[in-house]
Amino acid sequence: MFYFDEFNGYKILKSDYLKDINAFFTTKGQFPFNENLNKIGVRTVTPNQTHSDNIQIVDERDEYPATDSLIITKSHTLVYLRFADCTPIILYDKMKKIGAVTHAGWRGTAAGICVKTANKMQEELNCLPENIIALIGPAIGLCCYEVSSDVKEACLKTVSDRSGLYLEKNIDLKSINARQLEEAGIKKIDICPYCTSCNNDLFYSYRKENGTQERHYAALML
Repeated sequence: MFYFDEFNGYKILKSDYLKDINAFFTTKGQFPFNENLNKIGVRTVTPNQTHSDNIQIVDERDEYPATDSLIITKSHTLVYLRFADCTPIILYDKMKKIGAVTHAGWRGTAAGICVKTANKMQEELNCLPENIIALIGPAIGLCCYEVSSDVKEACLKTVSDRSGLYLEKNIDLKSINARQLEEAGIKKIDICPYCTSCNNDLFYSYRKENGTQERHYAALML
């Protein structure tokens, strides 16, 4: 279940699935990651997002071009990605203490970026699907996300069971990503109930705000 909390004095959204981990989603406002955290010895890392299915493991590099999912293995490092309707996904292996933050718009969803991230965690870092917890954060909901038939089909064809994931012209990106993860063997998934368009007072919405360049964040710090 999701609930509101504070981080460094700012309103954030957390899940009780990862209550004791710094895994959270910010709300509207300029969250000062670098300013506040660098002072206390925490390294902050964010990629250049391009709606790709590119996934990187964070190392000593400062830049991660054309990357929409970062896997984090080291402590004192915070990874954050930007969102304004697209689906934010945080994965965390409670045994290995390894996690990831993933950006899944419709292109990333159609490319299966969340499952590809989980697979990379398993193949390269020896994580097990039964140990991975998934948080699916605030994103545009089934109620508001009308798409073309091509986009609808591109996203729905990524799952075997399509039930409950669409209406005539609308799709549920959060639930499609959750279904992808479920079908990949990840069962502990918490889906945020907030639609960014309906709850535009709390979150940025690209559609509701006519192409806003403002973003809220999904963040993970080990």
